[in-house]
Amino acid sequence: MKQLTIENFKAMLDTALKNIKEREDEFSKLDAVIGDGDHGQAIVTAMSAIVATAQKGTEFKSMLNDMGFDVMLQVSGSTSTLLGAFFLGMSDHAAGTELDAAGVKAMFAGGLANVQKQTKAQKGDKTMMDALIPAVDAIQACSSDDIKEILEAGAKAALVGAASTVDMKANFGRARNYGERSIGYADSGATSWSCMFASFAQAL
Repeated sequence: MKQLTIENFKAMLDTALKNIKEREDEFSKLDAVIGDGDHGQAIVTAMSAIVATAQKGTEFKSMLNDMGFDVMLQVSGSTSTLLGAFFLGMSDHAAGTELDAAGVKAMFAGGLANVQKQTKAQKGDKTMMDALIPAVDAIQACSSDDIKEILEAGAKAALVGAASTVDMKANFGRARNYGERSIGYADSGATSWSCMFASFAQAL
């Protein structure tokens, strides 16, 4: 697959929402270990707003921009802020109605860069960054010009990253108050973001 069309991207988002909805309870149960147990509901609500806005999109830049702003305006909380930042960052590095491999890489790199302006969390802090950073790094490092292969590399890295949070101690947000008790469970945010990246690859 040499070009990612706007319709491909909408299908990626639809698949992500479907898969995230199916795992809503799982994400909330993970969140309940060291948080307030609402992450499943939060990410379903945020992704639903994103998908609704994306339906109206006709080209990448304005669609991604609208998705990012709308989710932050319609849904409160850190989940929507970070997802919003991700898509807003993407919009700064995407244009037109089709993206080639270099365009897809630039779009995801822009998304990560903007999220990093919102959070100081690094890899190893047991947050969604443990899925997002490896995913975008793998997307950049993939030498293929086949977009499906590039997104599969990102998905694989995100899933490995999320799994690695099981052995980590939480260093951010309220979760850090739990210290050693946070070890033994995957981070809910890393798990849901890895589900999103896996869904993107699956949709293609």
